[in-house]
Amino acid sequence: MPGALAGERTDRAVSMLTGCSRAAAADAVASGQVLVDGAVERRVSRRLAEGSVLSVVVDPAPAPEPLRADPAVVFDVVHVDGDVAVIDKPAGLVVHPGPGHAGATLVNGLLARFPELDPTSGPVVGEPERPGLVHRLDRGTSGLLVVALSPEAHEGLVAQLVDHDVERVYSALVRGVPGHDRGVVDAPIGRSRRNPMRMTVTAEGRPARTHFVVEEGFEVPEPLALLTCRLETGRTHQIRVHLDSIGHPVIGDDLYGPRRSAVALDRPFLHARRLSFDHPVTGERLSFESPLPEDLRAVLDGLRAPGSGQPG
Repeated sequence: MPGALAGERTDRAVSMLTGCSRAAAADAVASGQVLVDGAVERRVSRRLAEGSVLSVVVDPAPAPEPLRADPAVVFDVVHVDGDVAVIDKPAGLVVHPGPGHAGATLVNGLLARFPELDPTSGPVVGEPERPGLVHRLDRGTSGLLVVALSPEAHEGLVAQLVDHDVERVYSALVRGVPGHDRGVVDAPIGRSRRNPMRMTVTAEGRPARTHFVVEEGFEVPEPLALLTCRLETGRTHQIRVHLDSIGHPVIGDDLYGPRRSAVALDRPFLHARRLSFDHPVTGERLSFESPLPEDLRAVLDGLRAPGSGQPG
């Protein structure tokens, strides 16, 4: 049993390790399909000890559905050649299929736009269930990401990410104004033991570094700051977790953000505005910019309006 799962309920551990729902995990435990240290364990609420051996006789996670192209998925293509495509993802679009999101994701739209990514019709580009992807954006985050269209491009882009040669710059509106104009959050990130949907700063996590610069501060309707953030690493929810960890959560973030805010926004104020990388085949340095979407521009316009704190 990995140390990160020590103390977890049996059903939650099964869910996290197999990717199935909590209900399916509970059913597997109740039906005798789960063993702890070689003995059948039917108590879903049993807390697991570090070093215990957890075995699942039958995988409770259903087999993934075949990927299907979906031309109805809307996104902008800002660059495309024979090896890479740069996508401007709208907020609200899930990047790849997963629990609760079997279809209508960016991957489904990519298959419609770029049939060569279909793993059943040609060379597999990356992971078969996530063809073309080398990084991703959270559902509520808008902006730029690069997609590989060939195995060679995928290999080259992944290597650049590992070497921190891909520049990823974001705009974020946060609660409060940092005490310094610029800084670096250098703190490992791992999955929360209390809530598997959340990530957290933990000594058991993977190394993560986020650079930030304060671009603008506001005092009305509450202290706020517009930050430019640059990723050195790319952990799940990294910017959101790091900014929350230093007391400046992203406005509109219902998972890590402030419980209440005077700024009304139904998604995180987080936008991937600049993306730069070396073309994995030609070696040419490519850079792309994405302007703030209308909903985020409206928030800033309201904050900047004399005597006003938010869009009127």
